Amino acid sequence: MTARLADIAAQAGVSEATVSRVLNGKPGVAATTRDAVLTALDILGYERPARLRRRSAGLVGLITPELDNPIFPAFAQVIGQALTRQGYTPVLATQTPGGSTEDELTGMLVDRGVAGIIFVSGLHADTTADTGRYERLRGHGVPFVLINGYSEAVRAPSVSPDDAAAMQLAVTHLASLGHRRVGLALGPARFVPVQRKTAGFRSAVRRELGIGDDEATSLIEHSLYTLEGGQAAAGALLARGCTAVVCASDMMALGAVRIARQRGLTVPRDVSVIGFDDSPLIAFTDPPLTTIRQPVTAMGQAAVRALLEEIGGTPAPHSEFVFMPELVVRGSTAAAPGSGQTRG
Repeated sequence: MTARLADIAAQAGVSEATVSRVLNGKPGVAATTRDAVLTALDILGYERPARLRRRSAGLVGLITPELDNPIFPAFAQVIGQALTRQGYTPVLATQTPGGSTEDELTGMLVDRGVAGIIFVSGLHADTTADTGRYERLRGHGVPFVLINGYSEAVRAPSVSPDDAAAMQLAVTHLASLGHRRVGLALGPARFVPVQRKTAGFRSAVRRELGIGDDEATSLIEHSLYTLEGGQAAAGALLARGCTAVVCASDMMALGAVRIARQRGLTVPRDVSVIGFDDSPLIAFTDPPLTTIRQPVTAMGQAAVRALLEEIGGTPAPHSEFVFMPELVVRGSTAAAPGSGQTRG
């Protein structure tokens, strides 16, 4: 105990007697000094005594569709940290194939008395899903916020990236490199972000490349948001003569790189590939992936702020907060073959 007291005192810059008073809950210690001692405990890896542990303001549920795609753990980390800073305890609930559904996870969280729920890329993004589930949740008095998948039918704050702007960024970049056959690989058409990216892509190729709607349709391929899905979609687009492929997720983009290599093509010399999300570690792929950075930190923090306003009784407008994405140019895009431009 003496050695431990000495370590804590040294870390906090106080006397051992002061540490003892804090640990034993004795009066006469300034709040700043008490906080310094508790911080020292945390830094040194000691468990706080039960009476000194921070009381949670409540539980907040976070429901994601999966954790295989690294964008979802990234959102979970940002949201969890933001909730913890405000005194709430995050509860991560993830759907798994053949496992719990979104409705089952929501029911479990409601039964546990959560103060609110944040849905990331949930059924709210599926235009074929029944939005009545969210009205029923509101009827239980549980506030919630949606990320990625705005629905006018759901009365809740929603946070999204600007998908149309993302497609404009990608197509403009590829057009500047001399590409004239640019394809789009993305997920099932029933999802709101997919519909928005599709519309944005059509508008961008019309503006930048003079491509009409009929031709643009042949440049769009729907699949799954997985490496294998990207491989299948990109394979179809390459067969149609595309020299560049814009993908709706970084995982799909890795699939596009894989199929290009299987066909004896080099990225980016023969084919340029752009991802979406800027997931953790994606800068270290071979080649480093050019991608559209989804503003995860800003979006996650905005979702938490909106939810806490709802919990606090001063609800944010039940509208959509849209965040601008950013093009991050790395090593998977280059001048189009035969364009005459200098190649990197």
